Amino acid sequence: MEKNCISAAFKINYDGRIFTPQKNSENGEVDGRTIFSYHQSGNMLWADYSGGEIVRGHLLGTVAEDGALDFHYQHINAGGQVRIGRCRSVPQITESGKIELHETWQWLNGDNSHGNSVLIEL
Repeated sequence: MEKNCISAAFKINYDGRIFTPQKNSENGEVDGRTIFSYHQSGNMLWADYSGGEIVRGHLLGTVAEDGALDFHYQHINAGGQVRIGRCRSVPQITESGKIELHETWQWLNGDNSHGNSVLIEL
């Protein structure tokens, strides 16, 4: 079944919103057990995340006028490794009014590989 989404044509405020991954590339470490808690002040964005293979994580970045996010992330995984990366996230609003974040990311340590993920607002 195809899901219809509309572009984020209005200003999104991410403060207090909770997200979980719906899809992720194989080289990613977050999954449906990972919960992201977003905060926003002006165009500054930050979040804490944990769950699944992630013991504790943080991200810090900015929100563009169109709601797109640019941020860096870091976390400690269940194997005790510190992982860092960067991400560009583009929002879409589902017909039910929830935000979907379509992400393109890259590890900045380890193999420096790229990936894609989709997060959905809970």
